[in-house]
Amino acid sequence: MRIALLFAAFLVSTIQALAQDKAAIEKLNESFSAALDKGDIATVAEMYAEDAFLLPAGSRMERGRSAIKSFWEKASDSIGNMKLVTVDVKPLGADAVREVGTFSLRTKGSQPQEVTGKYVVIWQKTGSGWKLATDIWNSDK
Repeated sequence: MRIALLFAAFLVSTIQALAQDKAAIEKLNESFSAALDKGDIATVAEMYAEDAFLLPAGSRMERGRSAIKSFWEKASDSIGNMKLVTVDVKPLGADAVREVGTFSLRTKGSQPQEVTGKYVVIWQKTGSGWKLATDIWNSDK
């Protein structure tokens, strides 16, 4: 009986922690999209860990916050109205989670297009909060 109670308490605390992490990640996604839409690439870059990996669809891999900042500076000229929707968050130990989600955005230019796709992100918990450690996506087409 005692073991069952301990297990139940552990399960409840794990579920609560996961719900808090998912809510925190969703809030960070909103901040990411808002910063990108405003052209605030410094804020976008700060959301990545110093040694993060960025694996954009159709482009070369970028490593490190500085390279990732350069990528987003160029990309922000051609995209906007990004929306990120968290589908699933799964803990990967005590200080990391895997997020799977979908995105939509609108290209800029004379003939704007709606682009949709999916992504996988590894978030790493640091002393200053959650940081993007690995970021990969591709379009649905």
